[in-house]
Amino acid sequence: MNDDLRKKLKELLIERLKFEDMTPDDIKDDDPLFAGGLGLDSIDALEIVVMLETEFGIKVKNESAARDNFHSISSLADFVRHRLTDQEQAKV
Repeated sequence: MNDDLRKKLKELLIERLKFEDMTPDDIKDDDPLFAGGLGLDSIDALEIVVMLETEFGIKVKNESAARDNFHSISSLADFVRHRLTDQEQAKV
């Protein structure tokens, strides 16, 4: 599931941030999303927050959680997976 989730996140980033000449293979799992890497900025971070809420039902409540978990595709996938697991456990 982790590889599928990483690919889905890459596809969503490309679509939402309008990286028209990019494919999921162009984004390495551990490359930084900000400060180098893809060169995303604070506006892009807000778009990622909206994407997580609309696509996965995940709310990001504070900036430090976003900063810590939006470092790379790998860290973002781990964050999503943990939050989805927490949501499932809360339903039980």
